[in-house]
Amino acid sequence: MAGVSSKEIKNRIRSMESTRQITKAMEMVAASKLRRAQSQVLSSRPYFETLHAAINEIVDTNRDFSSPYLTARPAKRIAYVVIAGDRGLAGGYNSNILKLCYSELEGKEVAVLPIGKKAADFFRGKDIPMLTENYCEAEKVSVGDCFSIAKTLCKAYLAGEYDEIRIGYTNFVSVLEQTPATLRMLPLLRQDTGKDARASDILYEPDSEQVFDAIIPEYVGGILYGALCESRAAEQAARRSAMDSATSNADDLIADLSLKFNRARQAAITQEITEIVAGS
Repeated sequence: MAGVSSKEIKNRIRSMESTRQITKAMEMVAASKLRRAQSQVLSSRPYFETLHAAINEIVDTNRDFSSPYLTARPAKRIAYVVIAGDRGLAGGYNSNILKLCYSELEGKEVAVLPIGKKAADFFRGKDIPMLTENYCEAEKVSVGDCFSIAKTLCKAYLAGEYDEIRIGYTNFVSVLEQTPATLRMLPLLRQDTGKDARASDILYEPDSEQVFDAIIPEYVGGILYGALCESRAAEQAARRSAMDSATSNADDLIADLSLKFNRARQAAITQEITEIVAGS
């Protein structure tokens, strides 16, 4: 029995060593992808900030024009873009954002545009209508796809198909912290500061209203791409942390099993010596 027990323990040690090799390799891959994702986050922010500044400039200096993008109406029909991952083994990355989005849209008339296989599978299982499943692989969604999605959503919003456009994504705070978040993209809120609109030195052709309506799809596309970059970085950071924890747990199990194996082998040797002495 001691020999069989030792053999079983040895097999478990080998199994854990194989698992540790896999988790360590996945951790290194996630760390490499995280560095690339962080650079994408940093490079995408200036474009979004420039568009955001231009929109604020127009709104703050021109209070006499109206735009459908600034007109709030009762949110009866909502289009929801949800960004999740294509794979698991990333801690609570997928479950956190999906639970947050589902809690907000539950009981409402909503259509979801999923980005990522996990998002598509989740909402398909909940029987929630989906706008399209053409972007179910988050890794393959490009910046061009983000602007195509933005134009489609803006067109549907102007046509009155949806009263509100929202997005759910995961904000990359740091390597150790990722927070799920939701954002209303349309309609935009005009900031009421209680002050008169200041004069602007910028001239818009043909006029500020047409320029504003023209850059809103670009603005929404910038938000989508920025949220996608944030989510990608958050996913890799979450996977890296999860695989690091799995590797540490494997090390602890291997150490514990090695101790049990040595004890079992020592017990078998002691038993054999006892039998030899008793036989002599």
